[in-house]
Amino acid sequence: MNVTDENGGEEQSSVVHDIHPRFAEALRELGLGEVIGRVRRFPDTARTTAEAAAAIGCEPSQICKSLFFAADGVPVLVLLDGSAHVGMELVRRELGAEKLTRAGAHLVRESTGYGPGAVPPFGHLTKTRVLVDRSLLGHDTVWTSAGTSHSVFPMDPKTLIAHSGGTLVDVREPIA
Repeated sequence: MNVTDENGGEEQSSVVHDIHPRFAEALRELGLGEVIGRVRRFPDTARTTAEAAAAIGCEPSQICKSLFFAADGVPVLVLLDGSAHVGMELVRRELGAEKLTRAGAHLVRESTGYGPGAVPPFGHLTKTRVLVDRSLLGHDTVWTSAGTSHSVFPMDPKTLIAHSGGTLVDVREPIA
């Protein structure tokens, strides 16, 4: 995959320009420093599944979406494949919560230290409960945020689940 450099020219994607420092430190602390060299930067934002998949050249289902919720006011991160829709009721039941809402930008930043659309699976400011939908296991590699809206990195789903401290669940909305 090639990316565009700051001058508008193409360069090999091995050059990393845009990894969030906290996320880079989290990778090192987890013994995943080699991942830093696999981070890909895009000249335009890659906040949506479609933007990221187009920039990488992969299927939308290979994008790991990071969705942030508040379950009875407690932050929770849900990771699932980019082609899926989260079943809010499934998440609520999985958590045993009375009320589940999408988290606002303030709660996302306060809990993770990253902005909406840029939340990586680990390296957050606070200990965040993570639910990982089983749909990610259908891929050898998934791409997820590296802490900015311009960067992603590849990882095999089992490693992602292990390092995020995620609980494997079925929260993908059934296809009608």
